[in-house]
Amino acid sequence: MSPITTLEPLIDVLHREAHCLDTQRWDDWLALYGEAAQFWMPRWIDDHQIDPNPDPDRALILLQGRAALAERVAHIREHLPASWLPLPRTSHSISTTVLSGRDDDEVELQSSFTCHLWHLKRDESQVLFGRYIHRLRERSGGWLIASKEVRLMNARLPTMIDFYCV
Repeated sequence: MSPITTLEPLIDVLHREAHCLDTQRWDDWLALYGEAAQFWMPRWIDDHQIDPNPDPDRALILLQGRAALAERVAHIREHLPASWLPLPRTSHSISTTVLSGRDDDEVELQSSFTCHLWHLKRDESQVLFGRYIHRLRERSGGWLIASKEVRLMNARLPTMIDFYCV
């Protein structure tokens, strides 16, 4: 792994991901993830403790591998019921990003996020917020997302959420 002298290229990956989600550029979003990537949104098991096990029966969202992410995108493109359409408009903001770990071929970044959603049918806004833990792996001179954990702070939600909302 090349030495890290600045967080800019790493933070750029997070910002590009947010931009792809906000503009519904799903193929570009998928291209940011490695083949074996994991997208995980764990549930809270009490007021201050996240469930530490990425178990599909207990997680709010758990997608293993880019193929599973692609299936989720295909579902949104082709199979959503009319009652869920149009998708809400989103605006992601990422801040307070720190390098929290590094090993031979990956770096870990932790950051805060908010996502503002505008539900067109309901004429209503919603804000989701929390923390991200991204693990990035360097490949071919660039960085790919190896895993993304979304720790949603306002976990009692009035509506269904999906990957594009967080």
